[in-house]
Amino acid sequence: MADTQHVLSEILAGDALGLSAAARLFPAHRGTGRASPSTVWRWIKTGTRTSDGRAVKLEAARLGTRWLTSKAAINRYMAALTPTTDTPPTVPPTQTAAQQRRGHKAAMRALDAALGPTFTTH
Repeated sequence: MADTQHVLSEILAGDALGLSAAARLFPAHRGTGRASPSTVWRWIKTGTRTSDGRAVKLEAARLGTRWLTSKAAINRYMAALTPTTDTPPTVPPTQTAAQQRRGHKAAMRALDAALGPTFTTH
């Protein structure tokens, strides 16, 4: 699993959470209730993809037949999945219809000036 040293020391320090206890910390994805322990297991086993394609896994350690994690590991997992808000948007803002019309008319005027009036439908 991803860097188990942190979570091992946290578990040994008394911050151990079983999958059921970890699931109770989160609301259900849909509707009322709590997240399922199987959801926490998926976060450990396969992780969650970020917007840039990385897979982030919840740190956990196995003790006998149980899997344990910690609140600090959940905190790191959530922080790794949360995008920063200070990055510029990757998609440029779209133009309004009026801005597109003005841009089209300006381009047609530039073509007319360069090539002469060839089209009369503008």
